[in-house]
Amino acid sequence: MLVIVSYDVSTETAAGRKRLRRVARVCESTGQRVQKSVFECKVDAAQLEELERRLLAEIKLEEDCLRFYHLTEPVELNVREYGKFRAVDFEGPLVI
Repeated sequence: MLVIVSYDVSTETAAGRKRLRRVARVCESTGQRVQKSVFECKVDAAQLEELERRLLAEIKLEEDCLRFYHLTEPVELNVREYGKFRAVDFEGPLVI
């Protein structure tokens, strides 16, 4: 499944800025950044549960915001891209 993860971490303190970097690292380990605080993640149910668990361990619910959006199949009908950035096709061939 394709999941969009977005977050807003309070960076008013040094601890908040550090928390923001940790949240970004967790997201980078699972998906691709499509905007500063938005990631596309191609995951199965177990991977999604693990990602959610790891992110909830990093954020402060009183100060931060974390959202998960599940895109239904076929994804091509639900995503429109404009501008310079083009996402990696998770289903396409891997060329190194």
